[in-house]
Amino acid sequence: MAGSAERGNGRGRRTAGAQRSRAKRPSEQGLIPILAQVAREVERSVGKPSPRGGMRTRFQVVALLVREERARVNADPSMSGTRAEQLKRLDGVATILATTAARDTSLLKLLAEDAKVSDAAREYKAALLRAAGMEPPEEEAPEPPVAAPKLNQVVPQSVLSRQLANPFLAPDFSAAEARRASQASRLAGWELLEPLFASFEQAATGAPACMELPAPGSLTAAGGRLLMPHQARVIAATARGHRTYLLADEPGLGKTAQALLSAQAAGAFPLLVVVPNVVKANWAREVELWIPGRRATVVHGDGEEVDAFADVVIVNYELLDRHAGWLGGLGFRGMVVDEAHFIKNKRSQRSQHVLALSEQIQQRTPRPLLMALTGTPLINDIEDFRAIWQFLGWIDDKKPLGALQIALEDTGLTPSDPGFYAAARASVIDMGIVRRRKVDVVADIPARRVADLPVELDDAAARSIRSAEEALSRRMVTQYASVLEARGESLAGHEIDLDLARRVAASELKDASSQTKGENVFTMVRRIGQAKAGLAADYAAQLARNVGKVVFFAKHVDVLDQAEQTFASQGIGFASIRGDQTSKVREKNIAAFTNDPQVEIAVCSLLTAGVGLNLQVASNLVLAELSWTYAEQTQAIDRIHRIGQENPVTAWRIIAAQTIDSAIAELIDSKSALAAKALDGAQDEDLTSSSDVQLEALVRLLTDALERDH
Repeated sequence: MAGSAERGNGRGRRTAGAQRSRAKRPSEQGLIPILAQVAREVERSVGKPSPRGGMRTRFQVVALLVREERARVNADPSMSGTRAEQLKRLDGVATILATTAARDTSLLKLLAEDAKVSDAAREYKAALLRAAGMEPPEEEAPEPPVAAPKLNQVVPQSVLSRQLANPFLAPDFSAAEARRASQASRLAGWELLEPLFASFEQAATGAPACMELPAPGSLTAAGGRLLMPHQARVIAATARGHRTYLLADEPGLGKTAQALLSAQAAGAFPLLVVVPNVVKANWAREVELWIPGRRATVVHGDGEEVDAFADVVIVNYELLDRHAGWLGGLGFRGMVVDEAHFIKNKRSQRSQHVLALSEQIQQRTPRPLLMALTGTPLINDIEDFRAIWQFLGWIDDKKPLGALQIALEDTGLTPSDPGFYAAARASVIDMGIVRRRKVDVVADIPARRVADLPVELDDAAARSIRSAEEALSRRMVTQYASVLEARGESLAGHEIDLDLARRVAASELKDASSQTKGENVFTMVRRIGQAKAGLAADYAAQLARNVGKVVFFAKHVDVLDQAEQTFASQGIGFASIRGDQTSKVREKNIAAFTNDPQVEIAVCSLLTAGVGLNLQVASNLVLAELSWTYAEQTQAIDRIHRIGQENPVTAWRIIAAQTIDSAIAELIDSKSALAAKALDGAQDEDLTSSSDVQLEALVRLLTDALERDH
């Protein structure tokens, strides 16, 4: 009776609303029941027309935990008595996941060993472990917000002077608050970043991703320099108010000019430009060419020579750890990141510094100009977009922001709708993705062009070369002065006699081969080639990753050797084409470069491989060392620019800034018109001889030294 009453009371209590839950059975405790429950929810969600947000994240997390729990059960000696039962229950959860994936095969990508695990997935995984009474491992805890390290920070004196000169630099934060206004909530329950990334795989149209751009305005920049129409369209878009760009044009389409002129159109000065070290000098040169009314300053070392009042501040990635502090407070109105694929690893210091600086600029500046420049925004994975989009302010670690979120809301779609991926891709592109290929704008660009890339040499090498140049010029000045003395004249107050300067230079050139005292022009140029070999090889490797096969030309064996060592250390396949090879070896290496996709670079002797080769499988060429004639340079370029070449050709000429290298490049270019005239006139000889350039380079050294003496 008592037992019956107890059972009755129990039924009564349950009927009354189950105010006290019964104790869980052992089989209902721990992690596995939680995994089974979430797996069934995901299974039901896939079967409905409008599944709940975050379904893909939950699926991936359950799969990860099943895998880890199975490994733990197998390795735990204390579970020998219950191991078989636990594994059977885990198999049951795995069966649910397999059934679900069979209904939505896109989920299978989340099970791959190399599948990306988002921050949202890590947080959800930690939450499930805690719900099961387990403490997540330390590495599973949510990562702290990205913050640039404060180590090795310096503040150049020029920056302190600028701050003292303008005590009103502290910006108004109100615009940033308005920019980050509250967003619509229709998609608030959905995980959106993963579908956004996936949209570029699932909804690709076969055409380059490019936002709609207005018709070009003026094709003439300051100083009379001509723009290509595709460049002018980006500048016109900026003039109309667009402020964020992933400028992904192929190399050779003038991204630097577009960025600088966009900054001019937006009034985005002071402008911060973050670049690889190899192109730092070139950016300063491009500022002078395209926006001559603006001043550029380049950050070197601890920044003692930085001009904090400059309009454009150029710094390389490697120096950000020392300068991020003052850069963040300088009041920039725009930021450009060149070769933006360098920041794809968000855990690297360079990425953290770049993202932190971008965040500071966005917080402090109303609608700043932000531009990420890269010919290859995607290298390994679709999520290489993540850091670039975050730099541009389109997303944060967890969700879309601002205009992108609003655009997604305006589609009226959710990730469960068939049209969402195409609409999402279009929404991201409209945020400012600009991609043009050479073949798409071939009418806008020359069929062949030479692009100069000035590089700053290592400090020790630069000092040594400048010292050698000074010794050579001093030697010629002494000879020049001795001739004047024989005439009864002196250097004081003397007007430079160019005829005499040429005779002195010709004498130096004649004796160069037997010169035993100090450097001559030939050994000096060779030393310059050695000093810039590593930088030239790095740039060739970068091109190979971006656009495919590249031809690398150099004159000297030691430069070729150093380049090949660089390529080997970076895991880049190369074929060597030199003069000391047998014809059989040479043909084998040419065939490897032409036919093997793993052989990305042809390393060629300028004198040996500059003629008689067909390397048109490439459309980019690096001239690591300058030739002495325009014809020699042209012959090298013609190895890839020839009948059958379907793509425009770009020759990247590496020039050591502030050395005789720059003078030689200018002299070769000045002779090109003569060479063209000769060819147009059907003459067989090149009017530009190597001795002309060598002689004029020495004359330039001598006259520069004489002008300094005056």
